[in-house]
Amino acid sequence: MRLHICAVGRLRKGPERALIDDYRSRFDRTGRALSLGPCEEHEIDERKATSPSAQAPLLARAAPDGAHLVALDERGVSLTSPDFARLLAETRDRGTRDMAFLIGGADGLSPEMRAQADTLLSFSQMVWPHMLARVMLAEQIYRAATILSGSPYHRE
Repeated sequence: MRLHICAVGRLRKGPERALIDDYRSRFDRTGRALSLGPCEEHEIDERKATSPSAQAPLLARAAPDGAHLVALDERGVSLTSPDFARLLAETRDRGTRDMAFLIGGADGLSPEMRAQADTLLSFSQMVWPHMLARVMLAEQIYRAATILSGSPYHRE
């Protein structure tokens, strides 16, 4: 199952970009044996759409047709890392070809985009900058692959 991080905002060179690239690369290596990956990134230029309602169709277009949509939103469900790994495995095992993670801009996702999502996921009740949310998502995707592969990376 291919994974897609569909995010509003362009991430330039810097520590966040380096972390995301590192975790995506690690995931691609680890996930291959698990029928997971690659993990692609699709960036939406926030200058072309400044409000959540204007960003929604661009995010929807970035996600492949038929993808399991996971919207990152502070009102979503909080999962443990093993539960997140199970979500990926169960979605893959249902024969889903793509899973797309939707990250809104500074004002979050539109109500319509949240309603279209198959899963609403929260990293915390706190609001995180969308660039940091992208880093945390990339790390959790990699961590999920290590959990599913039995690697010692994740310790409970």
